[in-house]
Amino acid sequence: MAEPVSSIRNLGPAMDAACAQAGITSAEQLREMGADEAYRRLLLSGTRPHFIGYYVLVMGLHGRPWNDCKGDEKKALRVRFDAIKAEVAERADAVPSGIERFLDEIGVVAKK
Repeated sequence: MAEPVSSIRNLGPAMDAACAQAGITSAEQLREMGADEAYRRLLLSGTRPHFIGYYVLVMGLHGRPWNDCKGDEKKALRVRFDAIKAEVAERADAVPSGIERFLDEIGVVAKK
């Protein structure tokens, strides 16, 4: 049986649920894809971006306490976080969300 996402340090039931919504179903899958791809998928599935959530994930995958991220390392993670957030925002602008996505799927919204 696969280990749950919450078996990774710093991650709990809320991350299990968010990851499941993003199609990430096990700790092994999360470790294999890495923090950046996992966070990208979380954002694309509707998780709101939050820097602390991102670096908690990174620290957990490194087996470190969530609050171990400081100084230059934290600054570098902020740059990565901002890049992922910007990439997802660009995608979101191109893909309708919410009711617009549903209306588009059933052919009600005019094609651009």
